[in-house]
Amino acid sequence: MSQLPKVWVEVRAEDICDKVQSGSTPSNSPFTESGDIPYLKVYNIVNQKIAFDYRKQFVSMEIHEEKLARSKVFPNDVLMNIVGPPLGKVAIVTSDYPEWNINQAITLFRTNNAFLLNKFLFYFLHEGSSVKSIHGELKGSVGQVNISLSQCRDFLVPLPPLAEQNRIVEKLDEVLAQVDTIKTRLDGIPAILKRFRQSLLAAAVSGRLTKEWRGSNSINEPLRKKLGDVITKIGQGWSPKCENTPAENHAWGVIKTSSVQNISFWEHENKALPTSLEPRPEHELFAGDILITRAGPRVRCGVTAFVESTRAKLMICDKVYRFRVKEAEGHSKYLVYLLNAPQYLAEIEKMKTGISDSGMNLTQSKFKQFSLLWPHKEEQAEIICLIDQYFAFADTIEAQVKKAQTRVDSLTQAILAKAFRGELTADWRAANPDLISGDNSAEALLARIQAERAQSAKKGRKSTQPAP
Repeated sequence: MSQLPKVWVEVRAEDICDKVQSGSTPSNSPFTESGDIPYLKVYNIVNQKIAFDYRKQFVSMEIHEEKLARSKVFPNDVLMNIVGPPLGKVAIVTSDYPEWNINQAITLFRTNNAFLLNKFLFYFLHEGSSVKSIHGELKGSVGQVNISLSQCRDFLVPLPPLAEQNRIVEKLDEVLAQVDTIKTRLDGIPAILKRFRQSLLAAAVSGRLTKEWRGSNSINEPLRKKLGDVITKIGQGWSPKCENTPAENHAWGVIKTSSVQNISFWEHENKALPTSLEPRPEHELFAGDILITRAGPRVRCGVTAFVESTRAKLMICDKVYRFRVKEAEGHSKYLVYLLNAPQYLAEIEKMKTGISDSGMNLTQSKFKQFSLLWPHKEEQAEIICLIDQYFAFADTIEAQVKKAQTRVDSLTQAILAKAFRGELTADWRAANPDLISGDNSAEALLARIQAERAQSAKKGRKSTQPAP
């Protein structure tokens, strides 16, 4: 740990906490979904809170009270998971909790708030330096590592005077609440942008977006046409048994259905064609193609993408339709925008057939009868131009939001680290010397803790002595 303020002391968790204890699972008592004794597990700690109702686990048998004492938790206990990854998730047991126990993947830290505020300890453990300090000493396999109980007890905890602990907690409550507010607002922006894109597509393909443009350019209103009348022949590809790795740029490959995303085509989603098989150039993909998934789970059937660009030697698979808009009828990219608009996605949904959501199909016969509101070729070009501009604007905002989210995610840890270096309350210490000195100092606080523990140990020895 970095240099602490002079009025702080550093102490082992076991020497400052009333109890540091990992939980346990009673032998021969597997977890079930019902029973008398509820247990908290690692996944019950979510976003620094305890999710009591998430994936409840119980031990369905009678266990004597003394066997439960080790793992029982009480209000204000600080819990931390010691099996991971991830390690070091923390939460405080709230006062309205039901009676719970913890299993061996969690350690509880029980404090006496007259000496160490439980929320101060919670914030310190959440900061993560205690776990990082023993990272090289962790045991376990690559997929699962664990912190031992002795390591938890040996965590070095910074101990400020009690008044400063209160000030640190107040300050962190205030500042981190502001960070959470910012994070919540940032997290909501992608959904807003998604609705914006959907609204834009809906307005574009309904004719609303370019209504004034039509009037200014003497363009006729859109007509009703069948999909089959505006596109070239629909083809589907080939799905040989391929290697499970993407093809090299110079080699032949077959696209996976996952290459077809909403509007976008991902060329890296492909499988290498074995050298033992001859490629089928008639299935090769080209820029300007329209792809739509014809089979798969419901959410992946009827997904339409435009191939803006692609490398050579990629073939379409047999679960994907490939076609284009006839040159005289308009632009393929416009049709892709249309097929991704909310009102047309709803109609595509109605055309899907299948006996379960895990296996749906989109037949050519139904698809070609799809009724479209089809604007003039010039209007299609105008719509493409407008959508591209608005989408580029939305993409720029989204990229900025991702950068901001990354900064905010690191901000919480930076604030916590600053707090436990004493920097967050430096001005407060300077203004309140009487609250951190003399009988109020951390040294005096530690002395009281040690005196109380010595007294408790003395009473314990007396109670175990035989009567004269």
